[in-house]
Amino acid sequence: MADSQQFDLSHRLSRSQIFRDYERAFSEATGLPLAFQPADERRPTMRASEWANDFCRRMTETTPGCKLCLEAQEQLCQDDGETHTVACRAGLTDSAVPVRMGDKLLGYLQTGQVALMKPTKASFRRLVEWLGRGDSSTDWQALEKAYLDSPMLNREQYDAMVRLLEVFAQHLALAAEQIATQQDNAEPALVTKAREFIEQNQGDQISLTDVAKAVHASTFHFCKTFKKATGFTFTQYVSLVRVAKAKHQLANPQKRISEIAYEVGFQSLTHFNRIFRKITGQNPSEYREQVLKA
Repeated sequence: MADSQQFDLSHRLSRSQIFRDYERAFSEATGLPLAFQPADERRPTMRASEWANDFCRRMTETTPGCKLCLEAQEQLCQDDGETHTVACRAGLTDSAVPVRMGDKLLGYLQTGQVALMKPTKASFRRLVEWLGRGDSSTDWQALEKAYLDSPMLNREQYDAMVRLLEVFAQHLALAAEQIATQQDNAEPALVTKAREFIEQNQGDQISLTDVAKAVHASTFHFCKTFKKATGFTFTQYVSLVRVAKAKHQLANPQKRISEIAYEVGFQSLTHFNRIFRKITGQNPSEYREQVLKA
């Protein structure tokens, strides 16, 4: 499975009905958020949930708080096949359960933002000392209230919820296999040819017209068919393929990031950095540092 197809499957899985149904049932039963984090991303995903801890949502709006969340993501999302549970600097606990299809890591089921020990004013003051009060836009009173109102569970309850997610991860892996099979069987020939053409020519400045011509279709018919089959526009898919190629090259410390950007088909380093962060949740230098540490 090519990296771009794996990314495609991960995002289809996150939008699948089986995940949406389980997300709703889990959150209504536990009061905790649940999110599916595609393997190639490192952005905090639970903040988009209606069940997200208001304190965590507010923290991501501060520069040090956002950094704290990304650090926790790095600890959670390790490609070792194991479930990981970490406590962030604020003392809240998060967990990530890997979802795999064969030897491919598709992503993680993530939950948490929960206190296993009662949040106190003293612990909030220590957190404020670390955060600093330099950001005048932060409503510290509201942040403290949200912190003290964080949901609480005992360790046994929380561990049971994580075990429940491990069972669901197995069900989700089976669903992924079904989605992949249906996609292979149902994908129009022109979409398969277009994928191949993009993979082979991603380093060049290929246009929508180029691809439509290569698969013998009008641009209108190609766009409509490609989006329906893949879930991505032509531009989104090309960016996805280029970033997947760049990730492999970033593992080579001898290659400059600017050199990689142009080799995979981007016309400027700024555009490369922006698209890479949008897709992966990290900038290229952060991703390289992570890979070289592994």
